[in-house]
Amino acid sequence: MTAGSLRFLSCARGGVRRLCWGRASGSSRASSGPGGVLNVFDRHMKRKQKNWAAAQPGAVHYEYLREEVGGRIADRVFDITRVFPLMLDIGCGRGYISQYLNKETVENIFQVDIAENALNNTVESEIPTWNVLADEEFLPFKEDTFDVVVSSLSLHWVNDLPKAFREIYHVLKKDGVFIGAMLGGETLFELRCSLQLAEQEREGGFSPHISPFTAVTDLGNLLGRAGFNMLTVDTDEIQVNYPGMFEVMEDLKGMGESNCCWNRKSLLHRDTMIAAAAIYKEMYGNSDGSVPATFQIYYMIGWKPHDSQVKPAKRGSATVSFGDLGKVNEFVSNAKRKGKT
Repeated sequence: MTAGSLRFLSCARGGVRRLCWGRASGSSRASSGPGGVLNVFDRHMKRKQKNWAAAQPGAVHYEYLREEVGGRIADRVFDITRVFPLMLDIGCGRGYISQYLNKETVENIFQVDIAENALNNTVESEIPTWNVLADEEFLPFKEDTFDVVVSSLSLHWVNDLPKAFREIYHVLKKDGVFIGAMLGGETLFELRCSLQLAEQEREGGFSPHISPFTAVTDLGNLLGRAGFNMLTVDTDEIQVNYPGMFEVMEDLKGMGESNCCWNRKSLLHRDTMIAAAAIYKEMYGNSDGSVPATFQIYYMIGWKPHDSQVKPAKRGSATVSFGDLGKVNEFVSNAKRKGKT
């Protein structure tokens, strides 16, 4: 699918309530935090990037990826056959999930984001909504508050992901569910490789220009350590075609997805950029002259434990051995024969 085919028109802003939380603004530069947690991302810079992107007149033209993934998260909410009285959306942006939901599924929504410009322009929803200006790393809510917590394309910018999962677990009610999506490790591999090759050739070395991402193999462990059970983690890819590398970078900036690592390089030389664009087109270009950009998406679902949930069978209670699985057709035939006699 092309970038143009995914772009949407903006919706009128509904009457939402807006709350502020004092810790939304900031972070300080450090190599590690309490407990040895690496401080990889400049959260203050990320807030500035998201605010700048949300304030641009044509901001809606860069929201096609978030619109698409927000709709897929909403589909997962609909798949759970229950009504959720209270939902929390972490890193909501302009409300990319809530616009797809209805009162028959979710009765009230709290939306949290660090960018006030995004919260000031949230899309209209038929569901009563409260917007909260707060950092996703510090959720200002009491324990056992929400029936469902969702997050779409926000958690990949969190420094302490284990702590973020613990906070989500903390604010969920028992038997509550967390449904999230975040960018995965293969995201923008075409851009990453092209920049590295060009910089190595022109400057004799390279610096990271794409933010590091979590591996899918780590997500299940992190969610389990936070306390979630009945886990589901799957991965998908969305490929968007662009005229060239510079259009890819322009759209990333418009999305508020520019690199905000502390060790990011402040600039790229012009000849390095031109070389990278040529490498991108040569290595990954399509036959029509466009270039693809791959976004790998990790989807995760985890439940807060409750006595009513299905429990695994006791160890050793199985009546069939794994060694007998090859004889399943024989077992079925015998069962059918006994049923006829």
